[in-house]
Amino acid sequence: MAWEVVIGLEIHAQLATNSKIFSGASTAYGAPPNTQACAVDLGLPGVLPVLNEKVVRMAAKFGLAIGAPVAPRSVFARKNYFYPDLPKGYQISQYELPIVNKGQIQIEIDGKEKTIGITRAHLEEDAGKSLHEDFQGLSGIDLNRTGTPLLEIVSEPDMRSPKEAIAYMKKIHSLVRYLDICDGNMQEGSFRCDANVSVRPQGQKEFGTRSELKNLNSFRFVERAINIEIERQIDLLESGGTVRQETRLYDADKNETRPMRSKEEANDYRYFPDPDLLPLLIESEFLEQIKAELPELPDDKKQRFIQQYGLSLYDASGLTSSRELADYFEEIVKLSNSDAKLCANWVMGDLAALLNKNNLEITDSKVSTIQLAAMLRRISDKTISGKIAKQVFEAMWNGEGDADTIIEKRGLKQVTDTGAIEKLIDEVIVNNPKQLQDYRDGKEKLFGFFVGQVMKVSKGKANPKQVNELLKKKLEG
Repeated sequence: MAWEVVIGLEIHAQLATNSKIFSGASTAYGAPPNTQACAVDLGLPGVLPVLNEKVVRMAAKFGLAIGAPVAPRSVFARKNYFYPDLPKGYQISQYELPIVNKGQIQIEIDGKEKTIGITRAHLEEDAGKSLHEDFQGLSGIDLNRTGTPLLEIVSEPDMRSPKEAIAYMKKIHSLVRYLDICDGNMQEGSFRCDANVSVRPQGQKEFGTRSELKNLNSFRFVERAINIEIERQIDLLESGGTVRQETRLYDADKNETRPMRSKEEANDYRYFPDPDLLPLLIESEFLEQIKAELPELPDDKKQRFIQQYGLSLYDASGLTSSRELADYFEEIVKLSNSDAKLCANWVMGDLAALLNKNNLEITDSKVSTIQLAAMLRRISDKTISGKIAKQVFEAMWNGEGDADTIIEKRGLKQVTDTGAIEKLIDEVIVNNPKQLQDYRDGKEKLFGFFVGQVMKVSKGKANPKQVNELLKKKLEG
């Protein structure tokens, strides 16, 4: 039987405020356990929550960016459940009237665009964290995260493969960073998701029974967990079993999902409006002000890069995947006054490779925009070849100085003197009489051999274009 996969994601983006959603306690990461949870976060008697205005601005920013209505009136509710790291016994969230309603974003899969619907985005406070290591069989509770502001972004069940789910998640990740409302740090838990996964026979309209995979905090784990869950559900159904609606955890070490608890429905949480918080009213002037502050969004920037710089869709998509990367690229185009395609090749190629190898973000690059632009100018004015530039770039990355210093110190200037190149070509032809005769007898593929030999004896310094032109004349002479 052919099966169709149905996936929906609930993404939790921690909003980049200095204080919590309902208190003045710090949200800084890495503090000693239980040093950043105040009386309001713990819900102690006599305290009252006060809404952080920056949280509202950030949520509205997201709504405007996805073309969704920002509710003029939204309501905070209490979501009641018991969990060791939830000190109040309830979580303040939004339910019936969220701040952001239906919107959508476009993802790109194999060169084709697909629209993914966003059901809602609502504000809520985070819970604490249970710690299970180093307690000799017991668990510890760290309440520092309690009250940290979250924007929960709930998608429609529009994704039909793990590949689409990852593309959607990466698009949201890029967007919240562009908007500067979330740092997107998945290792610190600032950006994580729950994945709802079900399968159904191909062509069936009704959804199958879903399982929810909780707290996935890396793109790789999301893809692995969804794939494992798809296989589990299909195997279960094909063997005559039934899928239970439940919450499951992904174990990265064992690469498996395992049941955590039965999946709750909304009525299990006994939602009711929080009596300590008034409805949130947003005026149109407030939204107009935020709209004016919106940066150039990823899709708009991508189209501009295609039109302004003549880049391919692939290059433009890669370069606009983060705001910082796009800024880096535009800065080197401006500083180097070089061909945009050349700049794109270096940013997406050699620079990206070293960043990935060293697990660094573009903001941590060991080669600055000024350094890379200076090197690209030396390629453009033919001081060095593209091949030699790779040596220069690596030396810059290793802290050996700027391009001109490295070129001078290592004697890497490109040989562009016609007479000098002709001497090299003559030397190669004299040392390879058999290959010369074979080439003149019709084996034209040997031209590449001669080019390689000339570049070898020149130690890569000969201008490749001149080598090709002069060699062709010599070989056919």
